[in-house]
Amino acid sequence: MTEEKAQFGTVLNRLRAGIVVHERTSRIRYANERAAGLLGWPPDQLLGVQNDDPRWAFCREDGSPMPVDEYPATRALFGGEIVEDLIVGLRRQSDGQLIWLICNAEPVLDDQGEVVEAVVSFTDITRLKSVERALYESEERLRLVIEGSNDASWDVDLVTGVQYFSSRWWSMLGRDPASTPASLDSWRDYLHPEDRARAIDEYERALEDGSSSFEIEFRLLHAYGHYVPILSRGLILRSGNGQPLRVAGTNMDLTERKLLEQQAYQFAFFDGLTGLPNRQLLVEQIQKAIRGISRSRRYAALLLVNLDSFKIYNETLGHDAADALLKMVAERLRANVRDADSVGRLGGDEFIVLLEHLPVSVRDAAVEAEQIGEIILDSLGQPYVLAGNSHVLTASVGVTLIDGSDPSAASVLRQADLAMYEAKSMGGSTLRFFDLNMQTTVDQRLDLERELRKAVQAEQLRLFYQPQVSVEGRVLGAEVLLRWQHPERGMIMPDVFIPVAESSALILQLGGWALRTACTQLKHWANHPVFSRLSLSVNVSVRQFNAVDFVSTVLAVVNETGADPRKLKLEVTESLVARDIEGMISKMAMLKEVGIGFSLDDFGTGYSSLFYLQRMPLNELKIDRVFVQEILTNPHHRDISRIIILLADTLGLSVIAEGVESEGQRQFLQESGCDAYQGYLFSPPTPVELFESETLRRNRMH
Repeated sequence: MTEEKAQFGTVLNRLRAGIVVHERTSRIRYANERAAGLLGWPPDQLLGVQNDDPRWAFCREDGSPMPVDEYPATRALFGGEIVEDLIVGLRRQSDGQLIWLICNAEPVLDDQGEVVEAVVSFTDITRLKSVERALYESEERLRLVIEGSNDASWDVDLVTGVQYFSSRWWSMLGRDPASTPASLDSWRDYLHPEDRARAIDEYERALEDGSSSFEIEFRLLHAYGHYVPILSRGLILRSGNGQPLRVAGTNMDLTERKLLEQQAYQFAFFDGLTGLPNRQLLVEQIQKAIRGISRSRRYAALLLVNLDSFKIYNETLGHDAADALLKMVAERLRANVRDADSVGRLGGDEFIVLLEHLPVSVRDAAVEAEQIGEIILDSLGQPYVLAGNSHVLTASVGVTLIDGSDPSAASVLRQADLAMYEAKSMGGSTLRFFDLNMQTTVDQRLDLERELRKAVQAEQLRLFYQPQVSVEGRVLGAEVLLRWQHPERGMIMPDVFIPVAESSALILQLGGWALRTACTQLKHWANHPVFSRLSLSVNVSVRQFNAVDFVSTVLAVVNETGADPRKLKLEVTESLVARDIEGMISKMAMLKEVGIGFSLDDFGTGYSSLFYLQRMPLNELKIDRVFVQEILTNPHHRDISRIIILLADTLGLSVIAEGVESEGQRQFLQESGCDAYQGYLFSPPTPVELFESETLRRNRMH
């Protein structure tokens, strides 16, 4: 038995845990070697020590002194309590070192259930507590860094769904996390609509393609309603087989960076005085326009604007006033170009206007560029008011068309510069083209426009009448067509001067004169037994119809002339239909109420939606001469003509074919169901006197 006890004692002494046995009186009856070493007492002195000996210096885990009644041995001996895993601090007697123990205590009972002794075991966890403390301090430092950082941290456990968004994450968006609970979709919920699909796609692609990290830029909705630009960086933790387990990262507020970038961009590419693009940005825009021409096949144009005698203003008015003048010039330039055009300042008193999306025809492109240039010259030539004083400033404009053949922006600028100096050499306040042929074309057009203005005043315009004939050969009415009786050049046809008029406000004068003359003629015919039955068709241009006062102007002309509105027919084209169908229908309906009729001219050459066509208050469809001219030789034109006739019949409209020049054409159209005809087979457009005599002859025959 003694041998077994010795062996048992040897085993206990080899344990890494300290073992102490307290008698009922709380005296220590047994302690193994590990216990003596941990407690810092010599083994022979430890036996017999009372549990409440004042030399014990136990403390709680928070560092406060531990009362005797909380000692593990006390609780087991006198409370009969089993104590498990109690962490206790002890200031050792031997070296004064504070060690940490994890203690367990269990009472030993006799046959009557009375506590006779208690066994206490304890293990040194001092190193573990040090690690724990270091970890706590590290976590605390990390927390302080995160909370003090401008970046917002976040963490999502993809397995459990547990997520974390730091307080900075919420404050960055002006939100209170207490009133806005986080969810896995929090960031998705606040995404800008324009960023949503792209940002989510980039995030999900990073999870799926094996990436270990990602960077995504997007905008999140702030509580105040604006969007905050964010750079989100994330790290992806994956399992052994590559499955994403966790995503953690930070969000950076890019507001300040974006502002600095914008300021840097503004400084690099925009003029500090006027806010217009500077030379560097203008060169890029010109280069981009050159590349775009090959795709769109539309011309562009560069206008170089140089202020005449600006140096004198600068010297006499002073730099501040001169700067104010340059700002006014910039504002006028911006106000007199189209939305698609660009205005910039090269420096000093030189400005650039880049016109894009000009017509595909070189002549039309030159005309449009010249028109805008003239508008600019007129605008810049208006008085400027500085400090209560009025100043007049003119400009010279050099123009070059860009067709994409020269890939160099510098070359284009040089051409515009040469043209500008040519304008300067002519005394300023003028516009010149770099290409002499274009300049000649523009000059001719300007001369024609000036002459046309004089022609309106000098009453050189004439109305010619082309009869519209029924199936039986009777004259039903006429289309009135403008002619210009030039005193030197003779009769000028409308295809020469109408495009010039349509590109300026002159078409309003010409159209108004034609309408008034036709209505006066209707009034003149009102009591004639033959002519009172005739109707007159008057062409209306897009510019006329789009005028705000179009309806009131037409009604005023009808009332003032006394014409019967039921004998007046206005011809509109498909190009007008394509522009503003709702506005067109509204205006037509108001005029239709008083009896004015409408004919859709050039039908089949443009685009007309059948849905809108049936809503339009039309009386007539007109088959364009393009189809009529080849109706006997081109099967497609024959089919189109039949379709138009069938469509008119379906919609309850009459149909008339123009450009009828042969009996074969007329016969085919009649057999196809066409109601009326117009063309040289019956009569060319003639003065009213010849029209009247021919009408009397025809109608007597039929």
